[in-house]
Amino acid sequence: MQMQAHERIDAACRSMAAFAGRAGISTPAGRERRYLWTDAYAVGNLLTLHRVTGAPAHLERAKVLVDLVHEVLGRHRADDVRRGWISGLDDAEGRLHPTAGGLRIGKPLPERRPDEVFDERLEWDRDGQYFHYLTRWMHALADLATATGDARFLRWAVELARSAHAGFTYTRADGRRSMRWKMSIDLARPLVASMGHHDPLDGLLTLLRLRAQQRADPAAGDASTLDAAIADLHAMAAGLDPTTHDLLGLGGLLVGLHGLAQLLARGEGVDRHLFTSLLRSVVVGLAGCDVGRTLRQPAAQRLAFRELGLAIGLQATTATQRLCAADPDRFGAAAFVQGHLAALAAHVPIARSILQFWLDPQQQASPSWQAHLDIDEVMLATALLGPAGLAVGA
Repeated sequence: MQMQAHERIDAACRSMAAFAGRAGISTPAGRERRYLWTDAYAVGNLLTLHRVTGAPAHLERAKVLVDLVHEVLGRHRADDVRRGWISGLDDAEGRLHPTAGGLRIGKPLPERRPDEVFDERLEWDRDGQYFHYLTRWMHALADLATATGDARFLRWAVELARSAHAGFTYTRADGRRSMRWKMSIDLARPLVASMGHHDPLDGLLTLLRLRAQQRADPAAGDASTLDAAIADLHAMAAGLDPTTHDLLGLGGLLVGLHGLAQLLARGEGVDRHLFTSLLRSVVVGLAGCDVGRTLRQPAAQRLAFRELGLAIGLQATTATQRLCAADPDRFGAAAFVQGHLAALAAHVPIARSILQFWLDPQQQASPSWQAHLDIDEVMLATALLGPAGLAVGA
């Protein structure tokens, strides 16, 4: 049976209250246990709950969480010989510009030393910086700027965008531009030299959103400061096919498609070809992805947060369809767009199946859920809240 809106909100509130207690947002314990991806989604959830319930406690928790992330992930680890802000700024300047040097991932192990041999298994548990985690935090800060009317948060998002672009991009020996997958905490050396499949596109869509928000808020600074980075990422993204069969990756593309549709609907002058190209890639990716096989597996063989990422993206499809139907001329060939969106809509019921499975207390008792409890619970709340939490500048 489909959940009613108030049931979804109540369930999301319970999930976020449990997370807040464990993560040091509502209690002193656990404040050092930061993980950038989870915290970024948590900020978005708290802001959405504030918007739909009007309860000021959710907004206050979002602001507390942002401060915690900057204080912990914007500084060197306690087990590192280095101290202070990872940007190298002194304490006073670091507090004014907490994202100037990027933000740590929050992995349990220290980053690999320059003299250590690369171990792929260990690397997943080592600290450093991920570009796609930084973009999630940019969105969180931009959302907080909208919720509070405080342009400082948007300025921090833009500073993070500029430092991330500078730190992760480079020119190859053959003259082509590229990106690193994982960088050291100080952004001085690559830890994983290959490029993330969606990093240029993710960066492009995120910076387009930030620039649009800057244009609407002069207090946030000169919007043209992102122009060069946007052009660079656009050129990189244009040479890549983002098609994927990975569930979490598909969810991210669907959320990106929705954000791009919002920018086009607002007349931001975004390339319509980017929208149709992304739409085509998502349809192809979903068609070739055997989601049913995954959903037939027992909980012990599944990763909730990856499936919930897909559910989050799928639930944005209806909102994307509404935007395109309201003003078709903004989005490219109408027949192509409508046909492909209809193909996407056929997959939307999958989101309900994923939610129903992971809302079951019996499935949440499985070792696979408990092993990733924070990220699972936070992304479940995001999926419960649906497209309301995905809006650009919402």
